[in-house]
Amino acid sequence: MSAESKSATPILQLVGVCKTFNDLTAVDNIDLDIIEGEFFTVVGPSGSGKTTLLRMLAGMEAPTTGNITLRGERINDMPANKRPTCLVFQSLALFPHMTVGENIEFPLKMRGVNSKVRKARALELMRVVRLPENYYGKNVMKCSGGERQRVAISRALAYDPDVLFFDEPLSAIDYKLKKVLEKELKDLHKETGKTFIYITHSLEEAMVMSDRIGVMRAGRLVQVGTPEEIYRKPVDRFVSEFVGEVNVIAVARDQSAWKGIDFPGRFNVAPTDATADADSVFIVIRPEFMHIVGEGEVADNTLQGVIYNEYSLGSRMQYQVRVDGKVMLVELSRAKALPDAIGRTVTLGWDPQDAISVVS
Repeated sequence: MSAESKSATPILQLVGVCKTFNDLTAVDNIDLDIIEGEFFTVVGPSGSGKTTLLRMLAGMEAPTTGNITLRGERINDMPANKRPTCLVFQSLALFPHMTVGENIEFPLKMRGVNSKVRKARALELMRVVRLPENYYGKNVMKCSGGERQRVAISRALAYDPDVLFFDEPLSAIDYKLKKVLEKELKDLHKETGKTFIYITHSLEEAMVMSDRIGVMRAGRLVQVGTPEEIYRKPVDRFVSEFVGEVNVIAVARDQSAWKGIDFPGRFNVAPTDATADADSVFIVIRPEFMHIVGEGEVADNTLQGVIYNEYSLGSRMQYQVRVDGKVMLVELSRAKALPDAIGRTVTLGWDPQDAISVVS
């Protein structure tokens, strides 16, 4: 997203948006601005409200209270087919009896566009999503999962929407192909300049593709920020743990120092907004910032434990260390990997500035 886009007027705005189903509040008082041209991803566990939020944005549900505006126009009750938006479903919803070209051309055919123009547009979109031209006449059900994904995106682009919505489109695709399509979606976003709003339960997907991420929990957006902000400055323990594997240590204020709740001893905690007035906080240390203290080395914070297991992560090794009955994780580069690691007693160390202090 360009600097100009970041300062632009929002294309979509949500103010106090709620959605209730009988006694269930699925979406709870959300305020959000989505900037034109950005790739915005909503992540959260199952039941967090992200799909309900998407359905309201796409026109498949109306908010119970609050307002959704598109380019300043209130669209709460505007049906999906009247909005300049398009949704790529998780199931893709392609027409199985049609060819690749016919699927892509379908929205243009419904608008009365002549066949010659439709075909030219379909072939153009196939090139955008890297589908071979000779697939134009191929039955869509003879395409692979990744190829059908490209057809669905091409069909969505044929509508020429202002906003494209994606409902977990990569969830049923194998890992290797998923990594390819993540990069292709990001490239496609850059090439088209469209606004993408993407729903997923996978934080990894969101981190790879997004300009900004919104993390949902129990119907609320608990944090909105760039991937870097979400990773390095989570607002609470839920976000820090949702982002990935972390080590969490509970500490309580003891006069001018911090005393461990999970582990005995005192800890050096970097002052932050979270620690300013709190009597207790959680220290979050990501495994890559935890290290094993060697002989003659020192660290501001240390814990001693026994290596229980090890895991190969390609260029890195992860060690599971048991400390007073709790599990801590540390990642080391291959160059610093420990020989005969399992069963060794080690001292784990970290510096205060490498940890994150959060509230519960």
